[in-house]
Amino acid sequence: MRSAEFDRDSVLRSAMDIFIAKGYGNTSMQDLKQATGLHPGSIYCAFKNKRGLLLAALEHYRDQRYTQFVTLFSQSTSVMGAIATYLEHVVDECEREQIKDCLLQKALSELAQQDVEVADVISYMLKQWQQTLAEQLVLAQQNNEISYQRDSQQLAQFLVMGIYGIRVLSHTHPDPGMLRRLAADLIDYIKQ
Repeated sequence: MRSAEFDRDSVLRSAMDIFIAKGYGNTSMQDLKQATGLHPGSIYCAFKNKRGLLLAALEHYRDQRYTQFVTLFSQSTSVMGAIATYLEHVVDECEREQIKDCLLQKALSELAQQDVEVADVISYMLKQWQQTLAEQLVLAQQNNEISYQRDSQQLAQFLVMGIYGIRVLSHTHPDPGMLRRLAADLIDYIKQ
């Protein structure tokens, strides 16, 4: 059997979008065929099954988002400024998109109780993200942007909780400006 030829990044991006829009359980092979342009046989050949495609899409999502996240810090002169910019980006996504979920959030809420491997992959991704935040917060302490008396790990956990809270709350059609105020409150809490 010859190997399938396709643009892997494009296919994974399309799979991410359809999994976010419909959820894993509600995404059919026909949906994936329409979204990616691949026939089911090519999907099975390249990813083994729909679950394999989800796992590959999660890894692609992680790599893409993590690169953007780290770049944000490397391009900023202020850690807290970079975190504020990231929070603005999250709020902008929530306010402008009909699809307010991120792939990690969607997969975690749908599959964590059913699929240990998916839960483990997502848990690892969130821990990696949280660890990067904690490391950046240590830099913020060294730069006198936040107090040394604050626990960087706890602050990172608080930020992750707040970011996912903003994403979930965006589904409730909050009053205009509410998500931005909550993001600002997260920053204020960290700076205390």
